[in-house]
Amino acid sequence: MKTIIKNTNFKGVAKSVRPDAKRRVVLPADLVREGIIYHIYANAAGQIVLDPQVTIPASEAWLFADKTALEMVDRGMVESGKGKVIDRGSFSKYMKDAL
Repeated sequence: MKTIIKNTNFKGVAKSVRPDAKRRVVLPADLVREGIIYHIYANAAGQIVLDPQVTIPASEAWLFADKTALEMVDRGMVESGKGKVIDRGSFSKYMKDAL
């Protein structure tokens, strides 16, 4: 199983929060970001962890499945981070395929 807790530096953000009649708990506004979904985990002690997730469009999922392509993108990101600009030309010919 993957590691769920990525940082053990927790801070209290609310106290005495009570679920409503439909068993929902309202999160403080400063914790909730637009477009985030959560995986929910619970342990035997009754503690609950919300693990924020983002989704990617199905049309982009191939990149994460293709390790070679992902490594190429990662290398490109490292190169661009060094101030090295690489002209790859126009990608306009691919636009009709993406629509």
